[in-house]
Amino acid sequence: MSSAPGLDGFDRASADEAIKVLGEVCASRAWIGAVLAARPYGEPDRLYASSDSAIAGLTTDDLQEAIDGHAVIGRPRRDDPQSAREQSGVHDAGDLVSADLRAGNVAYENRFGRVFLICASGRSAVEMLAELHHRLDNDPASEWEVTREELRKINRLRLEGLVRA
Repeated sequence: MSSAPGLDGFDRASADEAIKVLGEVCASRAWIGAVLAARPYGEPDRLYASSDSAIAGLTTDDLQEAIDGHAVIGRPRRDDPQSAREQSGVHDAGDLVSADLRAGNVAYENRFGRVFLICASGRSAVEMLAELHHRLDNDPASEWEVTREELRKINRLRLEGLVRA
Protein backbone atom coordinates (compact mmCIF):
# COMPACT_ATOMS: atom_id res chain seq x y z
CA MET A 1 0.00 0.00 0.00
CA SER A 2 1.24 3.50 -0.84
CA SER A 3 2.05 5.84 2.03
CA ALA A 4 -0.78 8.06 0.71
CA PRO A 5 -3.60 5.62 -0.09
CA GLY A 6 -6.54 7.99 -0.27
CA LEU A 7 -9.33 7.79 2.28
CA ASP A 8 -10.91 4.73 0.67
CA GLY A 9 -7.62 2.87 0.69
CA PHE A 10 -6.94 3.92 4.26
CA ASP A 11 -10.37 2.74 5.40
CA ARG A 12 -9.81 -0.67 3.75
CA ALA A 13 -6.16 -1.10 4.74
CA SER A 14 -5.05 -3.74 7.21
CA ALA A 15 -4.36 -2.48 10.72
CA ASP A 16 -0.60 -2.80 10.15
CA GLU A 17 -0.76 -0.81 6.90
CA ALA A 18 -2.95 1.87 8.48
CA ILE A 19 -0.61 2.15 11.47
CA LYS A 20 2.31 2.72 9.08
CA VAL A 21 0.41 5.46 7.23
CA LEU A 22 -0.70 7.13 10.46
CA GLY A 23 2.86 6.97 11.78
CA GLU A 24 3.89 9.16 8.84
CA VAL A 25 1.34 11.71 10.01
CA CYS A 26 2.09 11.68 13.74
CA ALA A 27 4.51 9.77 15.97
CA SER A 28 2.19 9.60 18.99
CA ARG A 29 1.08 6.01 19.56
CA ALA A 30 -1.98 7.27 21.49
CA TRP A 31 -3.03 9.41 18.51
CA ILE A 32 -2.43 6.55 16.08
CA GLY A 33 -4.48 4.17 18.22
CA ALA A 34 -7.40 6.58 18.57
CA VAL A 35 -7.54 7.41 14.85
CA LEU A 36 -7.13 3.76 13.88
CA ALA A 37 -9.92 2.63 16.22
CA ALA A 38 -12.48 4.97 14.63
CA ARG A 39 -12.14 3.55 11.09
CA PRO A 40 -13.82 3.41 8.65
CA TYR A 41 -14.38 7.11 8.05
CA GLY A 42 -16.03 7.29 4.67
CA GLU A 43 -15.66 11.06 4.50
CA PRO A 44 -12.71 13.36 5.22
CA ASP A 45 -14.45 15.52 7.83
CA ARG A 46 -15.00 12.46 10.02
CA LEU A 47 -11.29 11.64 9.81
CA TYR A 48 -10.30 15.23 10.65
CA ALA A 49 -12.71 15.35 13.59
CA SER A 50 -11.32 12.07 14.90
CA SER A 51 -7.79 13.41 14.65
CA ASP A 52 -8.75 16.64 16.42
CA SER A 53 -10.45 14.70 19.19
CA ALA A 54 -7.45 12.40 19.58
CA ILE A 55 -5.09 15.39 19.81
CA ALA A 56 -7.30 17.03 22.42
CA GLY A 57 -6.97 13.88 24.54
CA LEU A 58 -3.19 13.56 24.38
CA THR A 59 -1.27 13.76 27.63
CA THR A 60 1.94 15.77 27.79
CA ASP A 61 3.87 12.49 27.41
CA ASP A 62 1.86 11.71 24.27
CA LEU A 63 2.49 15.22 22.96
CA GLN A 64 6.20 14.80 23.64
CA GLU A 65 6.19 11.54 21.69
CA ALA A 66 4.53 13.36 18.77
CA ILE A 67 7.02 16.24 18.96
CA ASP A 68 9.93 13.81 18.98
CA GLY A 69 8.85 12.72 15.50
CA HIS A 70 9.33 16.21 14.06
CA ALA A 71 12.44 17.85 12.65
CA VAL A 72 13.83 20.97 14.28
CA ILE A 73 12.70 24.14 12.51
CA GLY A 74 15.49 25.21 10.21
CA ARG A 75 16.92 21.69 10.03
CA PRO A 76 14.57 19.52 7.96
CA ARG A 77 15.58 15.88 7.90
CA ARG A 78 17.27 14.82 4.68
CA ASP A 79 15.57 11.40 4.78
CA ASP A 80 12.13 12.97 5.28
CA PRO A 81 10.82 14.75 2.17
CA GLN A 82 7.66 15.74 4.08
CA SER A 83 9.77 17.66 6.62
CA ALA A 84 11.68 19.45 3.85
CA ARG A 85 8.44 20.34 2.03
CA GLU A 86 6.76 21.64 5.19
CA GLN A 87 9.80 23.73 6.06
CA SER A 88 10.33 25.10 2.57
CA GLY A 89 10.09 28.62 4.01
CA VAL A 90 13.53 28.23 5.61
CA HIS A 91 15.32 27.28 2.37
CA ASP A 92 15.83 30.88 1.31
CA ALA A 93 16.54 32.29 4.77
CA GLY A 94 19.68 34.33 4.91
CA ASP A 95 22.57 33.52 7.20
CA LEU A 96 21.39 35.94 9.89
CA VAL A 97 17.85 34.54 10.03
CA SER A 98 19.18 30.98 9.96
CA ALA A 99 21.53 31.76 12.85
CA ASP A 100 18.67 33.42 14.76
CA LEU A 101 16.50 30.33 14.22
CA ARG A 102 19.26 28.08 15.55
CA ALA A 103 19.72 30.30 18.61
CA GLY A 104 15.95 30.53 19.12
CA ASN A 105 15.59 26.76 18.94
CA VAL A 106 18.25 26.39 21.63
CA ALA A 107 16.56 29.01 23.82
CA TYR A 108 13.19 27.31 23.37
CA GLU A 109 14.58 23.88 24.21
CA ASN A 110 16.33 25.30 27.29
CA ARG A 111 13.11 26.97 28.45
CA PHE A 112 10.61 24.20 27.69
CA GLY A 113 12.71 21.04 27.45
CA ARG A 114 11.58 20.13 23.94
CA VAL A 115 11.94 21.27 20.35
CA PHE A 116 9.87 24.14 19.03
CA LEU A 117 6.88 22.82 17.08
CA ILE A 118 5.09 25.03 14.60
CA CYS A 119 2.97 24.35 11.55
CA ALA A 120 5.60 25.61 9.11
CA SER A 121 3.67 25.12 5.87
CA GLY A 122 3.26 28.41 4.06
CA ARG A 123 5.34 30.36 6.59
CA SER A 124 8.59 32.14 5.92
CA ALA A 125 11.62 31.72 8.14
CA VAL A 126 11.11 35.28 9.43
CA GLU A 127 7.50 34.48 10.37
CA MET A 128 8.53 31.31 12.19
CA LEU A 129 11.31 33.14 13.98
CA ALA A 130 8.89 35.85 15.15
CA GLU A 131 6.49 33.21 16.44
CA LEU A 132 9.32 31.39 18.21
CA HIS A 133 10.35 34.61 19.99
CA HIS A 134 6.73 35.34 20.89
CA ARG A 135 6.19 31.86 22.32
CA LEU A 136 9.30 32.06 24.49
CA ASP A 137 7.24 34.39 26.70
CA ASN A 138 4.55 31.74 27.31
CA ASP A 139 4.28 29.94 30.62
CA PRO A 140 4.84 26.17 30.32
CA ALA A 141 1.14 25.20 30.58
CA SER A 142 0.09 27.73 27.95
CA GLU A 143 2.90 26.62 25.66
CA TRP A 144 1.73 23.00 25.84
CA GLU A 145 -1.66 24.14 24.56
CA VAL A 146 -0.12 26.21 21.77
CA THR A 147 1.99 23.18 20.84
CA ARG A 148 -1.13 20.98 20.87
CA GLU A 149 -2.83 23.38 18.42
CA GLU A 150 0.23 23.47 16.14
CA LEU A 151 0.28 19.66 16.13
CA ARG A 152 -3.43 19.65 15.24
CA LYS A 153 -2.73 21.90 12.24
CA ILE A 154 0.23 19.78 11.09
CA ASN A 155 -1.75 16.57 11.38
CA ARG A 156 -4.67 18.11 9.48
CA LEU A 157 -2.42 19.10 6.57
CA ARG A 158 -0.84 15.67 6.48
CA LEU A 159 -4.22 13.94 6.63
CA GLU A 160 -5.46 16.16 3.80
CA GLY A 161 -2.53 14.84 1.77
CA LEU A 162 -3.55 11.28 2.61
CA VAL A 163 -7.16 11.96 1.58
CA ARG A 164 -6.16 13.66 -1.72
CA ALA A 165 -4.12 10.65 -2.86
